[in-house]
Amino acid sequence: MIIVSDTSAIGNLAIVNHLWLLQSIYGKVLIPDVVAQELSNASRPEIKAVLSLDWIETKAIVDLAMANTLQQDQNLDPGESYAIVLALEQQADELLMDERRGRQEAAKLGIPIIGILGILLIAKQRQLIPKVQPILDALIQQASFRVSSALYTQILLQAKETQ
Repeated sequence: MIIVSDTSAIGNLAIVNHLWLLQSIYGKVLIPDVVAQELSNASRPEIKAVLSLDWIETKAIVDLAMANTLQQDQNLDPGESYAIVLALEQQADELLMDERRGRQEAAKLGIPIIGILGILLIAKQRQLIPKVQPILDALIQQASFRVSSALYTQILLQAKETQ
């Protein structure tokens, strides 16, 4: 299975010390070279450390024009646009991305999308984690991960973690 990730998803999971979930679920994660640059420029050491993991593979994209178009016409940041292009070029099974605009563009292009919340639900289903809520709370508090109260409740319902 091929999964491509943008910067924030990997960074946020690294901040809450649950990046290992990606390796457990997918084995290997592809990132475009621009995402690798963004990770290396991060201020937090746990995010920079991601690049030393042997199961995170950096690949250059071929279609730079498409990435530039996504940035200019759709107002995506470089990590998002390059991740979308890499997902297309590699015929990825999934694109790991949480930003709404990037997800919308990827969906228009027919790329299957998953976000961190989907990763947490899969991890619980596969019994890699006992509960979603503590990790979700850590993402909100430590990584400034934004999630509406309605989505928060919906995820806990899906995880069967409500009273």
